[in-house]
This record gives sequence, C-alpha cells and structure tokens, in this order.
Amino acid sequence: MSGQPCVRTAEGLVEGRHHQGHAVFRGIPYARPPVGALRFAAPAPLRPWDGTRQAAEFGPVAPQSVPHSKPYAAGASAGTDWLTLNVCTPDPGAAGLPVLVWIPGGAYVTADSSDPMYDPAALAAAGLVVVSINYRVGAEGFALIEGAPPNRGLLDQISALEWVQRNIAAFGGDPGRVTVAGQSAGAGSVAALLTMKPVRSLFQRAITHSVPGCHCTRALAQEVGAVLADRLGTVPTVAALRDITPQRLAEEVASLSVDLPRYEQRWGRLARIGVAVCPVVDGEVLRETPWSALSSGRASGIDLLAGHTRDEFRLFSVMTGRRGTFTDEDARTALDLLAPAPDGPEAYRAAHPRATPEELLETVYSDAVFRMPSLLLAEANAAAGGSSFLFELRLASPAHGGALGACHSLDVPLAFGTMDSPVGKQVLGDPPAPEAVAVSQELRQAWVRFATTGEPGWPAYRPEQQLTRVLGAASKTSPYPEQASRQIWQGRPPTPFDRQTYKRRRPDVESGDSERIVR
Repeated sequence: MSGQPCVRTAEGLVEGRHHQGHAVFRGIPYARPPVGALRFAAPAPLRPWDGTRQAAEFGPVAPQSVPHSKPYAAGASAGTDWLTLNVCTPDPGAAGLPVLVWIPGGAYVTADSSDPMYDPAALAAAGLVVVSINYRVGAEGFALIEGAPPNRGLLDQISALEWVQRNIAAFGGDPGRVTVAGQSAGAGSVAALLTMKPVRSLFQRAITHSVPGCHCTRALAQEVGAVLADRLGTVPTVAALRDITPQRLAEEVASLSVDLPRYEQRWGRLARIGVAVCPVVDGEVLRETPWSALSSGRASGIDLLAGHTRDEFRLFSVMTGRRGTFTDEDARTALDLLAPAPDGPEAYRAAHPRATPEELLETVYSDAVFRMPSLLLAEANAAAGGSSFLFELRLASPAHGGALGACHSLDVPLAFGTMDSPVGKQVLGDPPAPEAVAVSQELRQAWVRFATTGEPGWPAYRPEQQLTRVLGAASKTSPYPEQASRQIWQGRPPTPFDRQTYKRRRPDVESGDSERIVR
C-alpha cells in the first residue's frame, strides 16, 4: 500500500495525495477527451478503467486564447484530456460535508483550475469539500459551429456537476448540499446554469462574483464564427474546423480579440467589450439570459451569494496602460454603446456632473460589464422566490501606487485565502495589510457559512432595504452603495449582444489585453 488516499468512484479507483492535512485528488476525468471524432461534440460519458488511476497532477487545459502568449496556460501540461476536475477533501472517510464546485473564469477564452490563486486548502480546512474543474473555452467551447451543439463549455460544466452527483459522497461530500461558484466568466457560467431546469437538481446554492453581462444572439454568433473561419481560410462547420488544430484555432481567437475594434460598426458592444466568443442565447442549450428567465418566472430563485468590486474596470485601464489617457470622445463612445437606451448617456452625465471623462468611462464600463449584471441578478433571483445576499468589495489594492483601487478579480485571493499566491502578492502586497487579512477572513467565512447553511452572515437583499455587505477597512452592512447606477439601470437588465451598426469612434480599449475584461 502506498499510504496515499484512495477513493473508488463510479468509474474506477483513484489515488490522490496528502497535502496540507487534506486529501487532494487532481486531474480526474469527468468525460472523455473532446478530440478526434469527439471534437466539438457534447461531452461523452467516461469509460470505466481497471486498476488504480493516479490523481496526483492537474490535468491539461483546453488551448487558451490569450493574445501574445502560448495557447496553453502557464504551468499546464499540453495534452488532450481537457475535461478533468480536482477534489480537495478534509476527510474522504467523512459523510455529509458541504461541497463547493469552482468554475474558473477567463473571459470564456481561458480557464485553468491549477491556478495557485484557487488553492482550496483554506476552504477545506474550514470543512468544505472543494471541486474545481477544467472545461472547453474559446472556439472549442463557445464558438457557434454548424453541426456542433452550442455552448459546449456549459455542457462540460454540466457534465462535471453530474460527476459530482455520482461520486462526491465517496470523498466525504453531500451531493444534496452542493454550491456552484465562480468569478467573472465563471460567474457568468453559474448564472447561465441557473436558467437550465434539468441542471437545477445538480446544485442547491450559487455564488457569483462579478457576473459579466455578456451573451450573444445566435445571429451575431454565426457571423463571428463565419469571420473566424474565414480568417483561417475555411468555413464554420465541424468537418472543416476539425482540420484546424486546436492550438491554431485558439491562436486565431486571440488574434480576432485583438482585432475586434475593426468590427465595431457590425458588432457594437461585443467589439467594445473585447470578447470574441461568449455564451450564445441559442434557444436550445441556453434559451434566454438569466435576468429574463428569473424575472419572468421561467426560472425559480435559489440561495444566491452575489457581489462585485467597486472599481471593476480599473484593472483593465491600468493593465492596458490606458489609465490617464481617456478623452471626452472615449467617454461619449462608451456611454453611447454601453449605457442603457435611450436616455442612459444623459442619465450618467446628470448623475455625475463633476466627473472627468475617464471617471465616466470607468463607471459605465464597470456598471455595464459587471456591477449592474451582478446587482440585477440578485434582484431577479429574489423576485423569483430565492434568497439573495449581496456584497461590494471596497478594499483597495496597494499595487501600482493604489491606482488599481478595488479592481476586478481582487476578491478571488481574498475569498480563497490565497493572498500568498503570485497574484495575491501582486495585488494585495507581501505581506498583505491587516485590513486585507481581515476582509479575507470575513469573505472566506461568508463562503463557508453560505455553503453550509445558506446564509453568509448578513441579511438578505430586499428591494425596500437593499441591504448590502460593504467589505473594506471597516466593513459594514448598509443600503446598496451604487445608488445612482442602480437607478439608471433599474428595469433594464443586460440584453444579448446583437449585430448592430454604430457610428465609428476612436476605440477606447485597443490593447491586446482587452478581452480580459471578463476574466
């Protein structure tokens, strides 16, 4: 006997490793590799295996479409077994432990469960069984391709949740107490899963940080797919694209992301957000957006912990080198494209009469892409009979001389308690300030309480009070702090991106990093 933890799953025996007092199993397949004849297909059921499968290393990620980088995530192996997951459990011999399933984000073009920022050790130490998954991204997961099911990345996530239902009890978890969680594109995935009735039995609670309001209509997705294929000298069909290597296809998605400003007159908001591919409201897998499904009563509410950061867009303006350069023309373009029609631009200017063009631009980008989709999801979920708990992170990053503010993704190392990870040190300092340690402890405890009991430790959000946990140097519970934005967007949930025509203006985000707006 090796002395390492072993668990028998429905498909076969897996051997993990002891790590930091927990049992860790990595790279467990939940579906067959989506390559060859299975490329662009729905995830195929696993075949059982004989003997013991080693589960000590993270599985390879699907090719990543990040401009100016290799098509695989840093540190990930270059293989084809993309559909794997990882389990960290306090005790495989336990029973009934709450389960948290983490869906990594990455603009729908990257996702890597091996990122040290997602180390589950602190959450497992608090009593959670933590599952993190890899799934198809970019064109492999989300491009609309003739002959292929749409939203294959979402189908992968569903397949992983089905694996959890079959197997998590063997790792000490309770299949009847599963919380699915994600940030940015991961949160957008969670929100999409909320609308799918057959999927709702696979989890009982949801955590969404910085939900992006990014969906495409079928018509726009078809056009994007056609342009992508044309750039490769082919057509957007399964038979044709199978002749293109996954690496080459990923590279072309990254290249298209850089070139998106060229397509602004045809693709409008999609080009401005900088996302070449994203979930498609296709009428099959995803019938409508989460906001319309919940507000119409076609999807029932759930226990939901939702939140966003105060300065969502600041990450992108700083990291692309554009902060301090935005003009009034840039602000006008952002307001015209992203503020809710017909009076949104005027409403923003009236609500912020002393704002500089840059402040207006950052506000409308933060609102349109992350803050208002998160708030409106919480409100729609409550209206649909669920319990919504809302937070805003106001703790500012000390990085870049404080220019990042409470930026996008700052909440992730705080929630996981991974402030000592490379990203955590970069954005929170080494060592982190005492107030960051305190916020991390509170947010992590909120996750654990919520996954365990359905309540994070502050009152539920209700329209008449709008109680929100504001996390910062002196955390407090108060009415929702972004009232001006809430009033502008009230009753105007995000709508899918569609083919539209806009007057051409100078792009305000031209960097190759712009697609990372929905990390």
